[in-house]
Amino acid sequence: MLNNIGLPGLLLIAVVVLVLFGKGKVSALMGEVGKGITAFKKGVGDGNAEIEQAKADGAKDVTPAATTDKEKV
Repeated sequence: MLNNIGLPGLLLIAVVVLVLFGKGKVSALMGEVGKGITAFKKGVGDGNAEIEQAKADGAKDVTPAATTDKEKV
């Protein structure tokens, strides 16, 4: 059903929404949607950075835990 909407149908829906809610409400709603998308992208980026940091921390220490007396001299 949604495949048959087309451009005229989308324009009609946009006009009806604009008439029902008004320009101010639609503008505020789109602003909130934009903020939500920005917060989502930031969260995904932070999650990826946290995973990369955990990988880097696990790969840092490659020295053996105990050293022998010969290596200390």
